[in-house]
Amino acid sequence: MLQINDLTVRVAGRVLIDKASVALPPNARVGFLGRNGTGKTTLFKVITGDYGADEGTVKLPARAKIGGVAQEAPGGPETLIDFVLKADKERAALLAEAETATDPNRIAEVQTRLADIDAHSAPARAAIILAGLGFDAEAQARPCSDFSGGWRMRVALAAVLFAEPDLLLLDEPTNYLDLEGTLWLQQYLATYPHSILLISHDRDLLDASVDFILHLDQRKLTLWRGSYSTFAKSRAIEIAVREKAVRKQEDKRADLQAFVDRFRAKASKARQAQSRLKMLEKMDTVTAIVETDVPPFIIPPPERKASPPIINLEGASVGYEPGKPILTQLSLRIDDDDRIGLLGSNGNGKSTFLKLISDRLKPMGGRVVRAEKMKIAYFAQHQLDELRPQESVYQHMRRLMPDAPEAKVRSAAARTGFSSDRADTKVASLSGGEKARLLFALAVAEGPHLLILDEPTNHLDIDSRAALVDALNGYPGAVMIVSHDRHLLEATVDRLWLVNDGTVKPFDGDLDDYRKIVLSGPASPNAKPGKGTGKAAEKAEASAAAEAVSAAKPAAPRLDAKGLARRIGEIEAQMAKLKAEIDKIDRILAQPGYFQAHPNNATEATRIRAVKADQLASAEEEWLAVSEELEAVG
Repeated sequence: MLQINDLTVRVAGRVLIDKASVALPPNARVGFLGRNGTGKTTLFKVITGDYGADEGTVKLPARAKIGGVAQEAPGGPETLIDFVLKADKERAALLAEAETATDPNRIAEVQTRLADIDAHSAPARAAIILAGLGFDAEAQARPCSDFSGGWRMRVALAAVLFAEPDLLLLDEPTNYLDLEGTLWLQQYLATYPHSILLISHDRDLLDASVDFILHLDQRKLTLWRGSYSTFAKSRAIEIAVREKAVRKQEDKRADLQAFVDRFRAKASKARQAQSRLKMLEKMDTVTAIVETDVPPFIIPPPERKASPPIINLEGASVGYEPGKPILTQLSLRIDDDDRIGLLGSNGNGKSTFLKLISDRLKPMGGRVVRAEKMKIAYFAQHQLDELRPQESVYQHMRRLMPDAPEAKVRSAAARTGFSSDRADTKVASLSGGEKARLLFALAVAEGPHLLILDEPTNHLDIDSRAALVDALNGYPGAVMIVSHDRHLLEATVDRLWLVNDGTVKPFDGDLDDYRKIVLSGPASPNAKPGKGTGKAAEKAEASAAAEAVSAAKPAAPRLDAKGLARRIGEIEAQMAKLKAEIDKIDRILAQPGYFQAHPNNATEATRIRAVKADQLASAEEEWLAVSEELEAVG
């Protein structure tokens, strides 16, 4: 699909990619890894033609469509659903032409092509994608300008997913998503029908969604087969083997050099010494893989232990407008060593709850009791804007330590990852990951009893995320985390609370259970839309009605293993029949001139095909459910 040959790319005189070559297979889902600042995003710009390479070539098949999330978030008067539908430029052009075309042959061609690209289901497909990314039917009908920047970036992501380019380029797509949206995206990308090149430091996303890893390291590109976990294991083995080879070669060089030095002057050994000297000169150098050390995250422990519970909520409520609470009936406690992961879709009140816990919002009712002299550290990505761009790292650290000698301030900066001259760098010149490190250090400097983290892994690469996990697991205080990074949650928390239906309650289950709940709704990536109306609200109403009818039916009796196996056979027969019927309709519609000669029949055949496709999708879903049940009963 994508061929890169002897590519060299420089930025501001610095070589990022040096004579690198790689070929990606067709329809491969590829995770793109490399340390921050090594040139991943720059390579994307070279592929799209927005940045020129110094040497080498990038080749794609003729007429291949490349798509990525637009840097400018949509913000005009168009509704979300209309903006996403417009992303399929071919469909939009064909629909416009269908309104004005007069030539019967061209009309037939347009209608045939619309059927080929499944244009009738486009509104429903767009609605499913938007719903998966967190927009309900009411939101989909609102203008883009109604939403904040982060939500608009979700709309831009929905648009490129809907367009289904031949090569989908995604650069950290989960940075604007919550856990629910990330879980949905994982499953959507896992079944994407074309090629994907995905920059991400979310190891769960990479494990769930890709089958290759492209690694940019030391200015070279290497393609590995398998998920991130497979890559990590293979990479560790390669490092160990390479280090062993380096040591072996160094020992051999030392032996040869010692022989040369000892016997070069002796006539009897001179010839042998010269022979070994030539061997030494011809010996190929085995280079070690350079792994840059990642600075640790340091969380000072509290000076004194607080008596549990450090926070106790008794029937509390909280909100922003008097008489209009966002969350009510909050009766919870936080102990001094709790590790809590906070679940719930964006818009349900997670940020409001964090502000209540951190004392940034006062309760409207009930009681919130905190331990005496308790310190709370609060870290959120939006606080990056609170850093002073024209001040250096050292100046920020100095503000925390006004009376400390310079050496002590610089030592504190070095522990954070800003040693020597780097501490004098202005914040405006720092990378996103470096800004996050500085903000984290400032937040925890006083040794908190409770550390609240709101999406702490944005801008952090995989190794930095691992360092954060180590720091949290070694910290003796309480932690509350909101994150779309499932690996971070599974590695650090032992309790889950769910923000939903206007309150917060303990979640009875683990993240696998929560994932099943998130992906079981109408916005599931496995949902197959039928004939669309183009109105998101109508689709939502139809879905709700179907759920209501389903709920009203009496529960079917449970089957034993033999009954389940028999049911699977029945479903498979039904699926085979539906596939045959759909194939027959496709052959009829594909006949040259069929739409022109039989326009009414063609329209009816298209409608029937959509119904059959819906029935097939339902049968496939039932087959999966029954198969899982059969597996469960053995």
